[in-house]
Amino acid sequence: MTSTPGDATRLFVVEQTGKIRILQNDVLLGTPFIDLSSKISYSPGGERGLFSVAFDPHFTTTKRFYVYFTNPSGDIRIVRYLVSSDPNVADASTADTVIKIAHSTYDNHNGGQLQFGPDGMLYAATGDGGSGGDPDGNGQNKQVLLAKMLRLNVDGPSGYTIPPDNPFAHDATAAPEIWAYGLRNPWRFSFDRQTSDLYIADVGQAAWEEVDVAPLSSGLGRGANYGWNKMEGKHCYSPSSGCSTTGLTLPVLEYDHSSGACSITGGYVYRGTRVSALAGQYLYSDYCSGFVKSFKFSGGAATEQKDWTTELSPGHNVSSFGQDANGDVYIMTLTGGLSRILEKP
Repeated sequence: MTSTPGDATRLFVVEQTGKIRILQNDVLLGTPFIDLSSKISYSPGGERGLFSVAFDPHFTTTKRFYVYFTNPSGDIRIVRYLVSSDPNVADASTADTVIKIAHSTYDNHNGGQLQFGPDGMLYAATGDGGSGGDPDGNGQNKQVLLAKMLRLNVDGPSGYTIPPDNPFAHDATAAPEIWAYGLRNPWRFSFDRQTSDLYIADVGQAAWEEVDVAPLSSGLGRGANYGWNKMEGKHCYSPSSGCSTTGLTLPVLEYDHSSGACSITGGYVYRGTRVSALAGQYLYSDYCSGFVKSFKFSGGAATEQKDWTTELSPGHNVSSFGQDANGDVYIMTLTGGLSRILEKP
């Protein structure tokens, strides 16, 4: 769920089955903003589908927005569309494929988040290609676009160009689209709207979930290697012991799979005005256990860790968080729940 820049009246909600719906002044509009059901692959309980929408920072002028989905073959597509003369309905005929990434072998680990960074570039997080343990070795392979954070300049009339300050823009041994690598299945990532720091929640294999933070002051993780599949969280994965962490960027927070946890769902640093106790706290959840927790990033570490599960009680299957134009944060569940976080009366 997101909003267009500066618009406090509308929320755009992405449904995995292919539609983007609009809540205008908290009322669900009957006509979808866009229906991409015929363009995607989806099966109930699976990891394919429509994942994300991101609006151009200059949307008021350009009318551009970008979606991330898996096509009928299971491959990843990032596609640009324009809004029609009706601001609540997109023009489906304006589809312009920005990038294609092969991903048909396995149906899981598709990544899926799109965000425009503070630099105006489009960031996209891809999964490692699926199965378990990264059998294709994509995490540490800088020549492929899976298991990566990508950074693209989409200001041109079509497609994308490589930002010249991308870490591998002039390196023939790596794909120039790559901003960072060594990710398993980032779900999800976001920028702190106050500090611009980048937070990445990366789903673990079988034991450890993690949150990586790339501060603006250190280049937003430019060229960072987050370790997969050498590492799972802060622990050796392949090999299972004696691995070297030299050159790796380890997470600022990890948690194990005790108490029914299984898969992290990343959120946002709270910058809204409704809940003062959450100010500056990064919120995250777990799909299986349903907890909602938070921490403050300070001095390179996760501090002031808190558990909000009792107060927020979202239930299981927390699939995503959203942020509106005012900085207020929302929690979503795969079963259809959308909840705004408010102060207790």
